[in-house]
Amino acid sequence: MLGNTPYVVARAKARRQKLADRARLRQLINQSTDQLTVAVGDIGYRNEIDLYAGKLSGGDLVEAALTHNLEAELTEMVNMTNATIRPLIEIYTSRFEYQNAKAVLRAIHNEVSVEEVGNTILPEINDVNTPWLKVVESCEDMKSAAVLMRRKSFGSALAKVPENGTLADYEDALDRHYYAASQRALLQTKGAPARFLARLFAAEIDHKNIVNILEASAVGLSNDQLVSLLIPGGRLIPKRAFSTVANSGRDGMMDLLRAGDKFDMAAFESVLAEAEASRSLDPVITWMKEREYGMMQRMSYLHPVSALPIIHYVAMKVQEVNDLRLIVRGRLAGLSAEVLEAHVL
Repeated sequence: MLGNTPYVVARAKARRQKLADRARLRQLINQSTDQLTVAVGDIGYRNEIDLYAGKLSGGDLVEAALTHNLEAELTEMVNMTNATIRPLIEIYTSRFEYQNAKAVLRAIHNEVSVEEVGNTILPEINDVNTPWLKVVESCEDMKSAAVLMRRKSFGSALAKVPENGTLADYEDALDRHYYAASQRALLQTKGAPARFLARLFAAEIDHKNIVNILEASAVGLSNDQLVSLLIPGGRLIPKRAFSTVANSGRDGMMDLLRAGDKFDMAAFESVLAEAEASRSLDPVITWMKEREYGMMQRMSYLHPVSALPIIHYVAMKVQEVNDLRLIVRGRLAGLSAEVLEAHVL
């Protein structure tokens, strides 16, 4: 049955139904730190918890278990698919290689030891992470790391970052390369699922650009600096409008968004007001994530026997791992249940 699209879609939907819902996450948030490891294991991470229990404990144990489980799940889902739907799924899941590259660059920039990286975000027990850990171990700066990653699909993008480039410059280069490469690949892929996925990617780009514009307005970046942060490929803020938005800033962006008919401006203005009151962009970012997941859910219903339901499951699996990681780390750091509920639920 492996490779049979209806079978793989059914497996993905069944696994999605087993993910922790809001009620389960709320229970976790209100548990003591001593109970969290057991509770996370009961959700579906018991094998990974047992695998790392002899070496790690506390937050490191849970984080390594979550990461290991997610890496194995992504690999398994891709391997189950056939040549018809695999290209679309690989376009989406390739973003996690870019995230690993970001994790490596952040570790080097922040002088995090290879042992700490291997115990958390890139578990060393998983052989997939061995090349990434070698980069962390071998490099003293981000430029040398970029050289070691030159054979990756994004190697050329990293090589173009200036000698004195910042961590943000490297991360921006990775984002630009991922979306440009993905959109090129989607243009070469026929069918409605590819077109729908292209719309999702355009929305993700628009959301990143909106956040960049809001942040630039808050810190007073110059027009040229703002344009350099914007990613081409969005639909709400197309590339041709970059200069206009850079000149007029946040007000110009708001006018551009109001002119469109496929964006819930009233809801956006509401969360923007909430963000201003709290002096944090968290409400805006959370709303955008929910918008993306809503788009993905609709796509999976419109094309129930395609790559889209599988991509939807992958996205929700990643969200579960991120939520669990935030809950565990947050509780260990002493954050209140109220703060965690605001970010997770």
